Amino acid sequence: MKWRIDYSRDAEKFIERQNIRVEVREELKKFLMKMKSENVNIDLKKLSGEWEGYYRLRKGKLRIIFEPNKTDKVLFVERIDLRGDVYK
Repeated sequence: MKWRIDYSRDAEKFIERQNIRVEVREELKKFLMKMKSENVNIDLKKLSGEWEGYYRLRKGKLRIIFEPNKTDKVLFVERIDLRGDVYK
């Protein structure tokens, strides 16, 4: 079974405004490769506090906050935004 990527409404709007769908998909594919223990260079951090269970993926000034569901094989992208605005 392949992984599916779902986006929140806010994330979808940001992707459409910035026209970055391909870049986001590539970064999330790298995360999946990292989960399979492949040697991939990505800036990934497990979040805590109110973002418990989510991960932050950094690509330049862009931040992608997502939650992996391993049982259903779904990556849910909660928020995508620039560095200063993503956690608000």
